[in-house]
Amino acid sequence: MNRTLLKIGLLPSLFFCFNELSAQNTDSTKTAKIDEIVVTAYGVKKEKKTLGYSFQDVKGQALVDAKETNVTNALVGKVAGLQVLKGGFGPASSSRINLRGFNSLRGDSQPLIVVDGVPLSNGMGVKAKQNNGNFNNDFWNPDLDMGNGLNDINADDIESMSVLKGGAASALYGARGGNGVILITTKTGKRKGGLGINYSTSLGFETIFMKPDLQKSFGLGLNGIANPSNSDNTSSWGPSLSESGMERYDNLNNFFRTGVNSQHTLNFQTNLGEGTSLYTSGTYLNDNSLIPNSRFERFNFMAKMNSTFGAQKRWTSEVKVQYISSKAKNRPSGGRGDGNYYSNILLMPQNINIRDYREGQTQNNVKSNWISPNGINPYWSAYNSLNADKKDRVLLNAYLKYQFNDWLSADVRLGTDFYALNADAKVWTGSSRRNAYATSNEKFYENNYIASLTAKRDNLFGKWGGSVSVYGQMMESRTNALYFSTQNLIVPNVFSVNNTSDLAGMANNEVDLRKKINSVFAAVEINYDGYWFINATARNDWSSTLDIVNRSYYYPSVSTSLVVTEMLNKLNGSTSKVLTFAKLRAAYAVTGGSLDPYELYNTYKLSADPTGHVILGREKVLFDQNLQAEMLKTFEVGVDLKFFNRLSLDVSYFNNNATKQLISLPMNPLSGYESRKINAGKIHNSGIEVVLNSDIFRKENFNWNINANFSRLNSEVKELDGSISKYPLGGYDNVAFFAEVGKPYGTIYGTKFLRVEDPNSADFGKLIVGENGLPQATPDQYYLGDQTPRALFGLTNSFSYKNIGLSFQIDGRIGGKFYSSTQSALQKVGLAADTAPGGRRDNFVLDAVVSQSGGGYIANTKEVTQQDYWAAVTAGNLGITEQNVYDATNIRLRNIQLSYSFPKSLFQKFALQSAKVAFTANNVWMFYSKAKGIDPESVFAINSNAVGFENLSFPTTRSYLFTITLGF
Repeated sequence: MNRTLLKIGLLPSLFFCFNELSAQNTDSTKTAKIDEIVVTAYGVKKEKKTLGYSFQDVKGQALVDAKETNVTNALVGKVAGLQVLKGGFGPASSSRINLRGFNSLRGDSQPLIVVDGVPLSNGMGVKAKQNNGNFNNDFWNPDLDMGNGLNDINADDIESMSVLKGGAASALYGARGGNGVILITTKTGKRKGGLGINYSTSLGFETIFMKPDLQKSFGLGLNGIANPSNSDNTSSWGPSLSESGMERYDNLNNFFRTGVNSQHTLNFQTNLGEGTSLYTSGTYLNDNSLIPNSRFERFNFMAKMNSTFGAQKRWTSEVKVQYISSKAKNRPSGGRGDGNYYSNILLMPQNINIRDYREGQTQNNVKSNWISPNGINPYWSAYNSLNADKKDRVLLNAYLKYQFNDWLSADVRLGTDFYALNADAKVWTGSSRRNAYATSNEKFYENNYIASLTAKRDNLFGKWGGSVSVYGQMMESRTNALYFSTQNLIVPNVFSVNNTSDLAGMANNEVDLRKKINSVFAAVEINYDGYWFINATARNDWSSTLDIVNRSYYYPSVSTSLVVTEMLNKLNGSTSKVLTFAKLRAAYAVTGGSLDPYELYNTYKLSADPTGHVILGREKVLFDQNLQAEMLKTFEVGVDLKFFNRLSLDVSYFNNNATKQLISLPMNPLSGYESRKINAGKIHNSGIEVVLNSDIFRKENFNWNINANFSRLNSEVKELDGSISKYPLGGYDNVAFFAEVGKPYGTIYGTKFLRVEDPNSADFGKLIVGENGLPQATPDQYYLGDQTPRALFGLTNSFSYKNIGLSFQIDGRIGGKFYSSTQSALQKVGLAADTAPGGRRDNFVLDAVVSQSGGGYIANTKEVTQQDYWAAVTAGNLGITEQNVYDATNIRLRNIQLSYSFPKSLFQKFALQSAKVAFTANNVWMFYSKAKGIDPESVFAINSNAVGFENLSFPTTRSYLFTITLGF
């Protein structure tokens, strides 16, 4: 007992020693933001101090100020532990969110997106054209990146975005929230004086941000000699530009134009009598990309009405409609094939001006004219290899709540996410590409029906209070799509489904995916005297994609928070002017994920032989009806501190273990199957997260705020099925990505330079070259690194002086590696800067050895040319893998914004209430990168888990935007 009393007595003593200053009552210290109200799971509003898990809130204005076409990209550097992976194919391409590492070996590790309580489908990348969920991320000719769902949301409509990272934070969402949840709360009507009308317009200009490092000294040809006429060779191993008197052209800048981005937003908000508010908005975005003949348009409309009514205002309702219409024209294609014309621009010899080949190539049905007889003019491709798509999306949300008395309430919420996507693609005659046509139609819907009953009362038993909420939910979703394509039109350039024959290279696919999940769940909160809080949740799902025996699965969570400062204040009345807030928290949860549709029972597929007879064939995967749901166990502890009421510090440690992974284990093809679906594998992710916010200066006319975040991630694949130690995540040619036991997620394997591996040899570590003096590749693949970042950070400085505002953001990624196919292609044709060291191409002798037939090595003395050396390094499609694996560490100045708000005194005689002008620049400067001009953020196959692969991605962009905002 004495020991216990001693411990309790030490707490306030240490508290006073640390803070030096004390006061006798709570009124002496302001605590304006300590009782901040935040939105948590299922739209429940809570005091932030009650949360036992990590929570970060991004204000809508911060997303608007980022001026990103895709609001996903606005999150970069703003949330600890959040990584955004970007597709490299224009303004309408996908971006992917990853929270606290990858938790799945084959599934989507993205967090669930919820808009006003309704889940939003955030599918990304290429579309699966079969029920088996396989995607065409082919190295040569992948399908188009069709964008991600979050790209449909207008940043101007967002009030706040809450990021729930830990399992305890998202456990109420069950299997779908296993990777975290991002809650988007849209704006509601708030009368602020005047007419309640706001209009903003922005005009932006887009240029190339990063270009690969190129040599600037040599032109078209081979072995230092210019090409003969009509040669198919387009390499840059020719003569010196300066010695030959040839001019050098920047063909990237010559081909790509200055992109123009414009946006207009008009919103209206008001109070319609007592207790009723209305918010409406319309936004039109037109992004004329720097890519010629490529454009993205989006129209957003939103109407939201909130009301309290009835006797004693017991009824609360919310009705919202969001309509989004987006059109994309000529999305760029990826890959190494003819569909990606960027390769012809990038690999073009620099003594030839690409603009000389523009004339006559920007009309349909013209013959391609290029520097080589069989090559395809990029201008021709931009105007004759065409695609277009239109998506209409509707988000509906209705909410009704009844407050029975001061402690009991019930509510019901109905939500729908629906979209229809129509797309087509055409290749006109005039090049070596086939006259082709493809068209598709996709429809998706997800309906959610949620009801809850909540009882809440403080001081229920003495100083003990609490709340209980019980929920029921039904979710149903369906994807239905038809895909048709042909490579052989009967009548040239008549793009119709009927203009083809049975002998044509026709492909018809239908996708019909359905899924239902029924759920019951509950949340319980117990609090003691307003400073100690215990929260627990329990959820049970019944999924239609699992066998009836395993269909039911249960997810619990528990968390606690102890507000130390408030406890000490209530125990002995002590407060501090230095440490104004301190909270300890801890959380544990179990979440997971179920199967996708049609991965349970073995079925047959129908086809026909050449004579028309029906054939039944097996699918390639052997399914097992005894499969269970994946499981993710998360543990988190943390501390929230606030000093002087102006500096806050949030530190978290998390430990996540994902088990029962649903993977496809390779099988012997003689079995009739290529793989079988099993539960196996364990992925471990742990790390720390630090969030710092400080008002350095807080004066009437001058304010300076710093917001910083840092996260450190340790990732390891703990186990797989006993028969394998590596599980394939994806691969291209001789580059492969694995989940490997004992290593971080996403190991990169490929060939290395052949070296002396015997540590006892005097030549240990030296290259082994052939008798020709050229390097050789190892016959096998070796570990070359992994794609997982070790740390992420973001730093935002915000200044305001009177009516002038200035802010800038620096962020970065530390560690991890990626493979660049672009660099390999540049090296092969002699355009990479490495192929002309110092602007010269002198012959050289490699510091290497030559293997002797009788054993041992002799020093290499064979002189080689730069051309022969790089031909050996880049032999095949991707060459020696080791050469082009780069450190993905990069630090950049992400964003700068300068704004001026006009004094209100200027508008006293006008209807105008406010006016603001702003200048924003994005992707301003790359401080640090070792990728030789390749942006480490570019990802080839965004919906693959092999995200450490870059393959001729279009250049990332820098943008400058001017904005005017008017309030009436």
